[in-house]
Amino acid sequence: MRFFARTARLGAVAAALTGLLAAAACGGSNNDNQSSSTKPVGVSLITKDSTNPFFVAMQKGAKEDATKSNVDLTVASGKADGDEQGQVQAIENAIAKGQKGILITPNGPGVNSAIKKARDAGLFVIALDTPPDPADTVDITFATDNFEAGKLIGQWTGKQLAGKPATIAMLDLFNDKVVSVDYNRDQGFLTGLGVDVKDAKKNGDEAKTGSYSGGNYTIVCNEPTQGAEDGGRSAMENCLTKNSDINVVYTINEPAAIGAYNALKAAGKAQGVLVVSVDGGCAGVKSVKDGVIGATSQQYPLKMAALGVEAIAKIARGGEKPKNTEGLDFYNTGVALVTDKAAAGVPSIDTTKGTSLCWG
Repeated sequence: MRFFARTARLGAVAAALTGLLAAAACGGSNNDNQSSSTKPVGVSLITKDSTNPFFVAMQKGAKEDATKSNVDLTVASGKADGDEQGQVQAIENAIAKGQKGILITPNGPGVNSAIKKARDAGLFVIALDTPPDPADTVDITFATDNFEAGKLIGQWTGKQLAGKPATIAMLDLFNDKVVSVDYNRDQGFLTGLGVDVKDAKKNGDEAKTGSYSGGNYTIVCNEPTQGAEDGGRSAMENCLTKNSDINVVYTINEPAAIGAYNALKAAGKAQGVLVVSVDGGCAGVKSVKDGVIGATSQQYPLKMAALGVEAIAKIARGGEKPKNTEGLDFYNTGVALVTDKAAAGVPSIDTTKGTSLCWG
């Protein structure tokens, strides 16, 4: 009897220990789950370069939101706009670190294969500002509607010309590669002006002379700027050698616009020329206020970056993936025309409002 009693007691102790161990195991699992939901999420932000005010602002916005979202953010960039290999290396680094996602402003199609490799490795990849071609190269894009941004400055230009002949310089981003932000802004501008574009994904194939919404036009040049001030200046100088009567200058961004204006001023040709652009940085809005740029389409890089950081953090913690804006193949982060010379029928904000929303 004593043997059986002892055996029963041992069995009860063993059962109790088993129960305790099971409970401890369950408790440990819950703690692990809790810690995984609060530990930092690794994300890389890879911009085109680290000097353009637009990308500097984007980096700032991402860093600020990374702190709020408990994200361990790595910031990288190409050496210059168009440096695809520098971005490929940054993508490789993100994969090697075992990060959860990448935010990237693609420098061109040369990064597509590296993006695919990252997605195959389980990283969620969001393009910012510049949708890749094709759009489904990434999981989703958070960007300005660049065609709409171009269209707004084109419509404004047409109204300002009031039927006068338009002698146009087109200062684009590249002439050696195809990037969506480049052709969307260029072709959007011409569409807004009322020029018939042939292929909406190709710069420079429209007729060089013809009619716009208010009169006749001549396109003097399509010159690359690499989105830089010195590039804008040299591009404008080249255009002036072809035709010194240019009265409309489309520019891919505000650094290129400032360079173009300086070239016009140096040549004594700045008076009466309509310079238009896209960006909406604080320096650019001031240039509108000062009359250097007639109008600019303001985009919101801090919003792009913040939404991107939040999206990857949410996905990494089991949340839902973001969805495209209805009717578009990207998530539209908004655009507004900034000018102090409002045009009838063209929605805009003035430089006071633009200053309150600007970045950089």
